[in-house]
Amino acid sequence: MTARQPAEWTAHAATWTAFPSHPELWEADLAPAQDEVAAMVRAIARGERVELLVANDKAAAAAQTLLGDAVAAGNVRLHSYGFGDIWLRDTGPLFLHSPHGAAAAGFRFNGWGGKYDLPGDDGVAAFIAGRCGLPLARHGWVLEGGAIDVDGTGLAVTTEQCLLNPNRNPRMDLVEVESHLRRDLGLDRVLWLGEGLLNDHTDGHVDNLARFVGPGRLLLPVAAGDDDPNKDVYEDAWDRARDFGLELVAMPSPGKVMMDGRIVPASHMNFYIANAVVVVPLYGAASDDDAVKALAGLFPDREVIGLRADHILTGGGSFHCITQQQPR
Repeated sequence: MTARQPAEWTAHAATWTAFPSHPELWEADLAPAQDEVAAMVRAIARGERVELLVANDKAAAAAQTLLGDAVAAGNVRLHSYGFGDIWLRDTGPLFLHSPHGAAAAGFRFNGWGGKYDLPGDDGVAAFIAGRCGLPLARHGWVLEGGAIDVDGTGLAVTTEQCLLNPNRNPRMDLVEVESHLRRDLGLDRVLWLGEGLLNDHTDGHVDNLARFVGPGRLLLPVAAGDDDPNKDVYEDAWDRARDFGLELVAMPSPGKVMMDGRIVPASHMNFYIANAVVVVPLYGAASDDDAVKALAGLFPDREVIGLRADHILTGGGSFHCITQQQPR
């Protein structure tokens, strides 16, 4: 058996996430974003323990206020660590199943191509692996967890915009990236999509665009209309996935979502699959109810919970971006 990254729907021992902690980063959105994260934590904790990182004493106090009963019950555990920001999907370790049990892999993190260099982010993977009692296999190339999605059989989906971007690994071509994914995560087949969502500072993370919902079964958005800013991106993704031979399932797009006069990369695809629930981000769009219904049909053994994520989105992501599953 090769060490391999399992699918997200594989049973979890816990979910790792982080609590918005820095007023200078979140400004007026700090308290509302904390509320949204707390609501997500409560939903996930219905079926597994949630390990919640807090960066400072004020954040710990706020988390205790919002989640004190869950902490007292042992459903949520607080960990003090001076991380840069909450995007644990990208800064945390990627967990694998290996012949010897669980394993953890850590990759070089360069702030999404040098855009955001925040003290503490480069140590998150080692901190979490240490708290899990696992050695961290360190790999010297840049890879963020949100750049790939897997179905547990060795199949991954990613985007050329991100993994072939010269701001990540400028000396690596497609063949070399695939070789490293095979060596480090046990991923031996890769579906390459093209561009990611408009104005996504991650340079096209795939967890906003395409998600596996079963072995060989890929969920893709359908444009909300001709004015959907990602219409061409979605259509290209559908064409590439069809050519690859996957079973495809449709998910509604929220369409054009604006904040402060700017189109933002709002996506229902940034859902998180926990043991008992699937948490899907909502934005007050016409597609909200249909997104929840679509996922309910795909995960009949889990409760699908739609939660607002507008304030988390001001930081650049949503529920999947801030979570990392620790498999059993």
